[in-house]
Amino acid sequence: MYAIFDNGGKQYKVAVGDLVKVEKLNAKVGDTVDFPVILTADEKSIQTGKEVEGVKVKAEVVLQGKDKKIIVFKYKPKKNERKKQGHRQPYTQIKITAIGAEGEVKKPAAKKAPAKKAAAVEAPVEAEAKAE
Repeated sequence: MYAIFDNGGKQYKVAVGDLVKVEKLNAKVGDTVDFPVILTADEKSIQTGKEVEGVKVKAEVVLQGKDKKIIVFKYKPKKNERKKQGHRQPYTQIKITAIGAEGEVKKPAAKKAPAKKAAAVEAPVEAEAKAE
């Protein structure tokens, strides 16, 4: 199961257990935050709009930090005009703990191991060899 939620003008696709960097939140490390859901989907169906009104994504704040520095360089030729600026965008890293409505919480389904394929059947190969 996954959900799409909105924060800071951006939309994020998450599943339970994901680590996501979102726009800076006013929350301390270890706090729990809730985000309203736009869309949820599982193996059976997709829900949007009124179907997901009460559904929330619950997350725990893991880290408050800053991204790598980017350089903003503005230059106008023949005008001796140059402006160099650096910028580090603050972010909050969160870990998704649950997706669901207030009373109901969706836990991740146990992943099944892929079924082992049976050994190749040799009987048709032998039948073709005899036909020749």
